[in-house]
Amino acid sequence: MSGATDPRRLALDALVRIDTEGAYANLLVPTLLARSGLVERDRGFVTALVYGATRMRRACDWLVDRFVLRPVDPPTRAALRLGAYQLAFLDTPPHAAVDATVTVVPRRTRGLVNAVLRRVAEAPRDYPNVGTRLSYPDWVVDRLVADLGETAAVGALEAMNEPAEATERADGYVQDRASQLVAESVGPTAGQRIVDLCAAPGGKATALAATGATVTALDLRPARAGLVAANGERLGLADRLAVVVGDGRRPPVRPASADRVLVDAPCSGLGALRRRPDARWRIDAAAVDRLVAVQRDLLEAAVALLAPGGELAYSVCTLTRVESLAVAERLGGAHPRLVPLDPPAAPWEPWGSGARLLPQVAGTDGMALFRWRRD
Repeated sequence: MSGATDPRRLALDALVRIDTEGAYANLLVPTLLARSGLVERDRGFVTALVYGATRMRRACDWLVDRFVLRPVDPPTRAALRLGAYQLAFLDTPPHAAVDATVTVVPRRTRGLVNAVLRRVAEAPRDYPNVGTRLSYPDWVVDRLVADLGETAAVGALEAMNEPAEATERADGYVQDRASQLVAESVGPTAGQRIVDLCAAPGGKATALAATGATVTALDLRPARAGLVAANGERLGLADRLAVVVGDGRRPPVRPASADRVLVDAPCSGLGALRRRPDARWRIDAAAVDRLVAVQRDLLEAAVALLAPGGELAYSVCTLTRVESLAVAERLGGAHPRLVPLDPPAAPWEPWGSGARLLPQVAGTDGMALFRWRRD
Protein backbone atom coordinates (compact mmCIF):
# COMPACT_ATOMS: atom_id res chain seq x y z
CA MET A 1 0.00 0.00 0.00
CA SER A 2 1.40 3.38 -0.95
CA GLY A 3 1.84 6.16 1.56
CA ALA A 4 -0.82 8.24 -0.15
CA THR A 5 -3.45 5.59 0.50
CA ASP A 6 -2.32 4.34 3.91
CA PRO A 7 -5.22 4.90 6.35
CA ARG A 8 -2.88 5.48 9.29
CA ARG A 9 -0.84 8.02 7.35
CA LEU A 10 -4.01 9.92 6.48
CA ALA A 11 -5.15 9.75 10.10
CA LEU A 12 -1.77 11.04 11.25
CA ASP A 13 -1.99 13.97 8.85
CA ALA A 14 -5.44 14.83 10.17
CA LEU A 15 -4.32 14.66 13.80
CA VAL A 16 -1.39 16.98 13.13
CA ARG A 17 -3.64 19.52 11.43
CA ILE A 18 -6.19 19.38 14.23
CA ASP A 19 -3.41 19.97 16.76
CA THR A 20 -1.42 22.66 14.94
CA GLU A 21 -4.00 24.43 12.78
CA GLY A 22 -7.07 24.17 14.98
CA ALA A 23 -8.90 22.23 12.24
CA TYR A 24 -12.29 20.77 13.13
CA ALA A 25 -12.26 17.00 12.89
CA ASN A 26 -15.81 16.74 11.53
CA LEU A 27 -14.96 19.15 8.69
CA LEU A 28 -11.40 18.04 7.96
CA VAL A 29 -11.86 14.27 7.82
CA PRO A 30 -14.54 14.20 5.10
CA THR A 31 -12.42 16.56 2.99
CA LEU A 32 -9.34 14.35 3.29
CA LEU A 33 -11.32 11.21 2.60
CA ALA A 34 -12.98 12.67 -0.49
CA ARG A 35 -9.65 12.85 -2.29
CA SER A 36 -7.99 9.81 -0.69
CA GLY A 37 -9.13 7.03 -3.03
CA LEU A 38 -9.60 4.74 -0.03
CA VAL A 39 -12.17 1.97 -0.07
CA GLU A 40 -15.14 2.24 2.30
CA ARG A 41 -13.64 -0.01 4.97
CA ASP A 42 -10.44 2.03 5.15
CA ARG A 43 -12.40 5.28 5.15
CA GLY A 44 -14.27 4.08 8.22
CA PHE A 45 -10.97 3.12 9.85
CA VAL A 46 -9.54 6.60 9.27
CA THR A 47 -12.62 8.21 10.79
CA ALA A 48 -12.47 5.90 13.82
CA LEU A 49 -8.77 6.64 14.35
CA VAL A 50 -9.03 10.42 14.03
CA TYR A 51 -12.23 10.84 16.00
CA GLY A 52 -11.14 8.36 18.63
CA ALA A 53 -7.62 9.67 19.16
CA THR A 54 -8.96 13.23 19.28
CA ARG A 55 -11.69 12.32 21.74
CA MET A 56 -9.35 10.27 23.96
CA ARG A 57 -6.42 12.69 23.69
CA ARG A 58 -5.91 13.19 27.41
CA ALA A 59 -5.94 9.47 28.16
CA CYS A 60 -3.56 8.76 25.28
CA ASP A 61 -1.16 11.48 26.41
CA TRP A 62 -1.11 10.04 29.91
CA LEU A 63 -0.38 6.57 28.54
CA VAL A 64 2.65 7.75 26.56
CA ASP A 65 3.97 10.57 28.75
CA ARG A 66 5.09 8.09 31.40
CA PHE A 67 7.79 7.04 28.92
CA VAL A 68 8.56 10.26 27.03
CA LEU A 69 11.56 11.99 28.58
CA ARG A 70 11.75 15.08 26.38
CA PRO A 71 9.40 17.40 24.46
CA VAL A 72 8.29 16.04 21.10
CA ASP A 73 7.12 17.84 17.96
CA PRO A 74 3.48 17.74 16.79
CA PRO A 75 3.90 14.90 14.25
CA THR A 76 5.56 12.73 16.88
CA ARG A 77 2.92 13.60 19.46
CA ALA A 78 0.19 12.74 16.96
CA ALA A 79 1.84 9.40 16.15
CA LEU A 80 2.10 8.52 19.83
CA ARG A 81 -1.57 9.33 20.35
CA LEU A 82 -2.47 7.29 17.28
CA GLY A 83 -0.58 4.25 18.52
CA ALA A 84 -1.78 4.56 22.11
CA TYR A 85 -5.38 4.84 20.96
CA GLN A 86 -5.10 1.61 18.97
CA LEU A 87 -3.50 -0.19 21.88
CA ALA A 88 -5.79 1.01 24.66
CA PHE A 89 -9.15 1.59 23.00
CA LEU A 90 -9.28 -0.47 19.80
CA ASP A 91 -7.54 -3.49 21.35
CA THR A 92 -5.33 -3.77 18.28
CA PRO A 93 -2.69 -6.48 18.77
CA PRO A 94 0.51 -4.74 20.00
CA HIS A 95 2.71 -5.84 17.12
CA ALA A 96 0.18 -4.55 14.58
CA ALA A 97 -0.48 -1.25 16.33
CA VAL A 98 3.18 -0.48 16.95
CA ASP A 99 4.63 -1.65 13.64
CA ALA A 100 1.92 -0.03 11.50
CA THR A 101 2.21 3.29 13.36
CA VAL A 102 6.00 3.35 13.14
CA THR A 103 5.87 2.93 9.37
CA VAL A 104 3.98 6.21 8.87
CA VAL A 105 6.15 8.48 11.03
CA PRO A 106 9.27 10.32 9.82
CA ARG A 107 12.37 8.14 9.93
CA ARG A 108 14.07 10.39 12.47
CA THR A 109 11.43 9.63 15.14
CA ARG A 110 10.72 5.98 14.42
CA GLY A 111 12.99 4.74 17.18
CA LEU A 112 11.31 6.91 19.80
CA VAL A 113 7.79 6.04 18.69
CA ASN A 114 8.63 2.35 18.56
CA ALA A 115 10.18 2.32 22.03
CA VAL A 116 7.43 4.34 23.72
CA LEU A 117 4.56 2.41 22.19
CA ARG A 118 6.11 -0.91 23.15
CA ARG A 119 6.29 0.32 26.74
CA VAL A 120 2.67 1.47 26.55
CA ALA A 121 1.62 -1.97 25.34
CA GLU A 122 3.27 -3.65 28.32
CA ALA A 123 2.46 -1.21 31.12
CA PRO A 124 -0.64 -1.28 33.36
CA ARG A 125 -3.30 1.37 32.75
CA ASP A 126 -3.96 2.69 36.22
CA TYR A 127 -5.36 6.08 35.32
CA PRO A 128 -5.00 8.64 38.11
CA ASN A 129 -8.56 10.01 37.97
CA VAL A 130 -11.86 9.96 36.10
CA GLY A 131 -10.95 12.91 33.89
CA THR A 132 -7.84 11.16 32.61
CA ARG A 133 -9.51 7.76 32.20
CA LEU A 134 -12.47 9.18 30.27
CA SER A 135 -10.40 11.94 28.62
CA TYR A 136 -12.21 15.12 29.57
CA PRO A 137 -10.97 18.40 31.03
CA ASP A 138 -11.25 18.35 34.81
CA TRP A 139 -13.68 21.27 34.83
CA VAL A 140 -16.16 19.36 32.65
CA VAL A 141 -16.05 16.36 34.97
CA ASP A 142 -16.34 18.52 38.08
CA ARG A 143 -19.25 20.54 36.75
CA LEU A 144 -21.30 17.57 35.57
CA VAL A 145 -20.66 15.65 38.79
CA ALA A 146 -21.80 18.68 40.78
CA ASP A 147 -24.90 19.17 38.61
CA LEU A 148 -25.98 15.57 37.97
CA GLY A 149 -24.46 13.55 40.77
CA GLU A 150 -21.50 11.24 40.29
CA THR A 151 -23.33 8.19 38.93
CA ALA A 152 -25.35 10.07 36.30
CA ALA A 153 -22.40 12.28 35.36
CA VAL A 154 -19.94 9.43 34.86
CA GLY A 155 -22.57 7.51 32.91
CA ALA A 156 -23.10 10.52 30.64
CA LEU A 157 -19.37 11.03 30.15
CA GLU A 158 -18.89 7.36 29.28
CA ALA A 159 -21.79 7.43 26.83
CA MET A 160 -20.39 10.51 25.10
CA ASN A 161 -17.18 8.61 24.38
CA GLU A 162 -19.14 6.29 22.11
CA PRO A 163 -19.50 7.24 18.42
CA ALA A 164 -22.78 8.91 17.55
CA GLU A 165 -25.17 6.91 15.40
CA ALA A 166 -27.00 8.55 12.53
CA THR A 167 -30.78 8.60 12.89
CA GLU A 168 -32.81 9.23 9.76
CA ARG A 169 -36.28 10.73 9.86
CA ALA A 170 -39.06 9.47 7.60
CA ASP A 171 -38.34 12.35 5.21
CA GLY A 172 -34.66 11.39 4.93
CA TYR A 173 -33.26 14.16 7.11
CA VAL A 174 -30.50 12.85 9.40
CA GLN A 175 -31.01 14.17 12.93
CA ASP A 176 -30.23 12.93 16.43
CA ARG A 177 -33.24 11.38 18.11
CA ALA A 178 -33.01 13.85 21.00
CA SER A 179 -33.50 16.76 18.61
CA GLN A 180 -36.45 14.97 17.03
CA LEU A 181 -38.00 14.60 20.48
CA VAL A 182 -37.56 18.32 21.12
CA ALA A 183 -39.40 19.18 17.91
CA GLU A 184 -42.19 16.78 18.84
CA SER A 185 -42.48 18.36 22.28
CA VAL A 186 -43.38 21.71 20.72
CA GLY A 187 -46.72 20.12 19.85
CA PRO A 188 -46.99 21.53 16.33
CA THR A 189 -50.22 21.18 14.36
CA ALA A 190 -51.36 22.31 10.94
CA GLY A 191 -52.13 25.99 10.68
CA GLN A 192 -50.18 27.09 13.74
CA ARG A 193 -47.79 30.03 13.59
CA ILE A 194 -44.43 28.89 14.96
CA VAL A 195 -41.23 30.87 15.46
CA ASP A 196 -37.87 29.07 15.74
CA LEU A 197 -35.47 31.70 17.06
CA CYS A 198 -32.22 29.73 16.57
CA ALA A 199 -33.04 27.57 13.60
CA ALA A 200 -29.81 26.56 11.83
CA PRO A 201 -29.14 24.09 10.34
CA GLY A 202 -32.89 23.57 10.15
CA GLY A 203 -33.61 20.13 11.55
CA LYS A 204 -36.21 21.25 14.06
CA ALA A 205 -37.65 23.98 11.84
CA THR A 206 -38.26 21.54 8.99
CA ALA A 207 -39.77 18.97 11.36
CA LEU A 208 -42.19 21.64 12.61
CA ALA A 209 -43.08 22.79 9.09
CA ALA A 210 -43.71 19.19 8.02
CA THR A 211 -46.74 19.08 10.33
CA GLY A 212 -48.47 21.78 8.29
CA ALA A 213 -47.52 24.63 10.60
CA THR A 214 -46.19 27.91 9.23
CA VAL A 215 -42.68 28.39 10.58
CA THR A 216 -40.59 31.54 10.78
CA ALA A 217 -36.99 30.40 11.18
CA LEU A 218 -34.34 32.87 12.32
CA ASP A 219 -30.59 32.70 12.38
CA LEU A 220 -28.10 35.46 13.00
CA ARG A 221 -25.59 34.47 10.32
CA PRO A 222 -26.54 34.53 6.63
CA ALA A 223 -24.61 31.35 5.80
CA ARG A 224 -26.39 29.40 8.52
CA ALA A 225 -29.75 30.83 7.54
CA GLY A 226 -28.92 29.61 4.05
CA LEU A 227 -28.59 26.08 5.38
CA VAL A 228 -32.10 26.28 6.81
CA ALA A 229 -33.48 27.52 3.50
CA ALA A 230 -31.62 24.83 1.55
CA ASN A 231 -32.95 22.08 3.81
CA GLY A 232 -36.46 23.46 3.49
CA GLU A 233 -36.18 23.46 -0.29
CA ARG A 234 -34.79 19.94 -0.39
CA LEU A 235 -37.64 18.64 1.73
CA GLY A 236 -40.33 20.50 -0.24
CA LEU A 237 -41.26 22.78 2.66
CA ALA A 238 -40.35 26.18 1.26
CA ASP A 239 -43.97 27.33 1.15
CA ARG A 240 -44.33 26.82 4.92
CA LEU A 241 -40.86 27.88 6.02
CA ALA A 242 -39.93 31.56 6.04
CA VAL A 243 -36.20 31.94 6.70
CA VAL A 244 -35.07 35.25 8.17
CA VAL A 245 -31.56 36.52 8.86
CA GLY A 246 -31.95 38.16 12.22
CA ASP A 247 -30.95 38.27 15.86
CA GLY A 248 -33.23 36.09 17.96
CA ARG A 249 -32.73 38.49 20.85
CA ARG A 250 -34.40 41.21 18.76
CA PRO A 251 -36.54 39.23 16.33
CA PRO A 252 -38.24 41.04 13.45
CA VAL A 253 -41.53 39.32 14.30
CA ARG A 254 -44.79 40.95 15.41
CA PRO A 255 -45.25 40.72 19.20
CA ALA A 256 -47.92 38.38 20.59
CA SER A 257 -48.35 36.71 17.20
CA ALA A 258 -46.97 33.18 17.69
CA ASP A 259 -48.84 30.06 18.75
CA ARG A 260 -45.55 28.32 19.52
CA VAL A 261 -42.00 29.59 20.00
CA LEU A 262 -38.96 27.33 20.10
CA VAL A 263 -35.69 28.52 21.62
CA ASP A 264 -33.11 25.83 20.91
CA ALA A 265 -30.43 28.04 22.36
CA PRO A 266 -26.68 28.27 21.81
CA CYS A 267 -25.08 26.43 24.71
CA SER A 268 -21.91 24.75 25.92
CA GLY A 269 -22.88 21.52 24.14
CA LEU A 270 -21.80 19.39 27.10
CA GLY A 271 -24.56 16.90 26.34
CA ALA A 272 -23.55 16.38 22.71
CA LEU A 273 -19.80 15.79 22.96
CA ARG A 274 -19.97 12.39 21.26
CA ARG A 275 -20.94 14.14 18.04
CA ARG A 276 -17.97 16.56 17.94
CA PRO A 277 -14.79 14.79 19.06
CA ASP A 278 -12.72 17.95 19.57
CA ALA A 279 -15.46 20.05 21.21
CA ARG A 280 -14.41 19.10 24.74
CA TRP A 281 -11.01 20.69 24.12
CA ARG A 282 -12.42 23.88 22.58
CA ILE A 283 -15.03 24.94 25.14
CA ASP A 284 -13.88 26.52 28.40
CA ALA A 285 -15.58 27.00 31.75
CA ALA A 286 -16.01 30.74 31.27
CA ALA A 287 -17.97 30.17 28.06
CA VAL A 288 -20.77 28.48 29.99
CA ASP A 289 -21.46 31.63 31.98
CA ARG A 290 -21.18 33.83 28.89
CA LEU A 291 -23.76 31.72 27.08
CA VAL A 292 -26.24 32.02 29.94
CA ALA A 293 -26.65 35.74 29.18
CA VAL A 294 -27.52 34.92 25.56
CA GLN A 295 -29.99 32.23 26.63
CA ARG A 296 -31.77 34.63 28.98
CA ASP A 297 -32.05 37.31 26.31
CA LEU A 298 -33.45 34.85 23.78
CA LEU A 299 -36.11 33.69 26.20
CA GLU A 300 -37.15 37.23 27.06
CA ALA A 301 -37.60 37.92 23.36
CA ALA A 302 -39.53 34.68 22.94
CA VAL A 303 -42.01 35.54 25.69
CA ALA A 304 -42.89 38.78 23.92
CA LEU A 305 -43.81 36.82 20.76
CA LEU A 306 -46.35 34.54 22.44
CA ALA A 307 -50.02 35.02 21.68
CA PRO A 308 -52.41 34.39 24.60
CA GLY A 309 -52.48 30.64 25.15
CA GLY A 310 -49.27 30.27 23.17
CA GLU A 311 -46.55 27.87 24.27
CA LEU A 312 -42.80 28.33 24.64
CA ALA A 313 -40.23 25.51 24.47
CA TYR A 314 -36.63 26.01 25.62
CA SER A 315 -34.02 23.37 24.87
CA VAL A 316 -30.25 23.08 25.20
CA CYS A 317 -27.98 20.16 24.31
CA THR A 318 -26.15 20.48 27.61
CA LEU A 319 -26.65 19.20 31.14
CA THR A 320 -25.29 22.04 33.25
CA ARG A 321 -27.69 23.45 35.82
CA VAL A 322 -26.75 27.04 35.11
CA GLU A 323 -27.85 26.70 31.46
CA SER A 324 -31.00 24.73 32.17
CA LEU A 325 -32.61 24.72 35.61
CA ALA A 326 -31.30 28.15 36.60
CA VAL A 327 -32.35 29.77 33.31
CA ALA A 328 -35.82 28.22 33.54
CA GLU A 329 -36.30 29.23 37.18
CA ARG A 330 -35.31 32.79 36.44
CA LEU A 331 -37.70 33.05 33.51
CA GLY A 332 -40.59 31.61 35.49
CA GLY A 333 -39.95 33.99 38.35
CA ALA A 334 -39.90 36.99 36.04
CA HIS A 335 -43.07 36.01 34.17
CA PRO A 336 -45.79 34.69 36.49
CA ARG A 337 -48.18 34.36 33.53
CA LEU A 338 -46.02 31.54 32.20
CA VAL A 339 -47.39 28.20 33.43
CA PRO A 340 -44.93 25.27 33.31
CA LEU A 341 -46.16 22.33 31.25
CA ASP A 342 -45.76 18.74 32.36
CA PRO A 343 -42.55 17.03 31.21
CA PRO A 344 -42.90 14.71 28.21
CA ALA A 345 -42.91 10.95 28.67
CA ALA A 346 -39.91 8.61 28.72
CA PRO A 347 -37.12 8.59 27.70
CA TRP A 348 -37.35 12.09 29.19
CA GLU A 349 -37.13 12.24 32.96
CA PRO A 350 -38.44 15.10 35.12
CA TRP A 351 -35.87 17.74 36.05
CA GLY A 352 -37.02 20.76 37.99
CA SER A 353 -39.98 22.26 36.13
CA GLY A 354 -38.87 20.55 32.92
CA ALA A 355 -37.12 17.41 31.77
CA ARG A 356 -33.72 16.06 30.86
CA LEU A 357 -32.52 13.35 28.54
CA LEU A 358 -29.27 11.70 29.58
CA PRO A 359 -27.12 10.30 26.76
CA GLN A 360 -26.77 6.92 28.48
CA VAL A 361 -30.54 6.42 28.67
CA ALA A 362 -31.42 6.08 25.00
CA GLY A 363 -28.13 6.52 23.11
CA THR A 364 -29.00 10.10 22.17
CA ASP A 365 -27.44 13.49 22.77
CA GLY A 366 -27.94 14.82 26.27
CA MET A 367 -30.68 17.43 26.34
CA ALA A 368 -32.63 19.66 28.73
CA LEU A 369 -36.15 20.83 27.92
CA PHE A 370 -38.56 23.29 29.55
CA ARG A 371 -42.00 24.30 28.32
CA TRP A 372 -44.53 26.93 29.38
CA ARG A 373 -47.98 28.15 28.35
CA ARG A 374 -48.81 31.83 28.44
CA ASP A 375 -52.05 32.47 30.35
